[in-house]
Amino acid sequence: MRYSHSLFGGFRTKVTIAFVLSLFLIASLSNFLIYKYSYNSRFMQLREELELVAQTAALSIDEDMLMRVPLNRAGYDSEEYRIIAEKLRKIKSADSQILFVYTMARTGDDNIWQFVVDPEPLARSKRKDASTSYPGDKYDVSRFPEMKKALQVPSADKKLVEDEWGVTISGYAPIRDSSGKTVAVIGIDMSAKKVRDMERELNRRAVFVLALGIFVAVILGLLIGKGTTDPIKKLEEATQRISSGDFKYRVDIRGNDEISRLGKAFNRMAESISESRKALQDYFYRIVQTLARSIEAKDTYTKGHSDRVAEYARKIALEMGIAEEEADMLKSVAELHDIGKLGIEESILNKDGKPTPEEWEIIKEHPKTGEEILTPVFLDKKKLAIVRSHHERYDGKGYPDGLKGDEIDILAQIVSVADSYDAMTSKRAYRDSMGKAAAIEELVKHSGTQFNPEVVEAFIRVLGRE
Repeated sequence: MRYSHSLFGGFRTKVTIAFVLSLFLIASLSNFLIYKYSYNSRFMQLREELELVAQTAALSIDEDMLMRVPLNRAGYDSEEYRIIAEKLRKIKSADSQILFVYTMARTGDDNIWQFVVDPEPLARSKRKDASTSYPGDKYDVSRFPEMKKALQVPSADKKLVEDEWGVTISGYAPIRDSSGKTVAVIGIDMSAKKVRDMERELNRRAVFVLALGIFVAVILGLLIGKGTTDPIKKLEEATQRISSGDFKYRVDIRGNDEISRLGKAFNRMAESISESRKALQDYFYRIVQTLARSIEAKDTYTKGHSDRVAEYARKIALEMGIAEEEADMLKSVAELHDIGKLGIEESILNKDGKPTPEEWEIIKEHPKTGEEILTPVFLDKKKLAIVRSHHERYDGKGYPDGLKGDEIDILAQIVSVADSYDAMTSKRAYRDSMGKAAAIEELVKHSGTQFNPEVVEAFIRVLGRE
């Protein structure tokens, strides 16, 4: 058989579309990562430039003059301070991005340093909460590991710093004396507003790309997932229904893709299983039916009993408004209602006279034995209930389970009435037939106790028409 394929109907096509879209998302992510890499490269380049500028600036500072600056407010007016401050201003004016250039020296505390020369101390003290930077003013450098590192080698901040003076990135370099000992550190603060704006833009793009990726992935997952998982769920449900014995169930999967064709193949398989099961069931049913008739063949008094009970049961069911299909099913099961008597010795079944109490207990086991025999044939529990419960009484005094009223399957109650009537109107080895009128009288007498009143009334109507 050949199948036609629509352009976008195949499952393989759907997977391909998903794959292409996934590649698109990966490409977008790759572009983002490239942009991120470019940003990191630019940031590293900026750090290197700052380190070089700081190192060059450090070489232009006269370390002896720097060390002679008094480390107090009076030092601001000293000649040494003015000379070095002028040198730092020239370094700043060389690049418009440089905000501040200053020198600092250590104190006895590794984390607390002090300013030596800062050409713009007033600019830093415009805010009341900002630190001043006059000679000798202390400053906590614990937040700036790269500044402490500059005691040995030139360095620069590894991330943007946002403090009371704005967003900056700083470079540092050691100022050494003639012996090579570090006497101070020069710091150059460069505005990082553009870098921070670039970083924020990158973060916005990252959030946008992530949101877009999630949105597309969710929509794509819902569309393709629904188109894929819904048919699979239907197949799963169909498999469970078939495995539970509902061989008439068929799965409804429309379309032209592979899963749809799988659904059609599943239905054909279910149809084949149903037909094979029916044929096999019919075969075993005929075998069991033959066994049931062999029971009656051993006793001329009960010959035809099962057939008559089955026909009565069908007529009663139809009289009570039960569907014809279910009535036919009842008839086929009722033909086997005494199959459990295969497990009873012939000496007991064909005994002249009433059974002893011990023999009666053996006879009362035949409904359960019948259920056990028919279980491989009838998977339907309703059918098995008819065989097991056809000797239950409406008042709960029957056997084998002592069920009463509506606890007893209505079809089993129908068989109970039909079975009792045929037994009363048939000649047995230990008694003569009661006759139709007497049997009906017995049914009415025990209506509501042994028998379901509605079943008795329906049967009397059937017998009245006959």
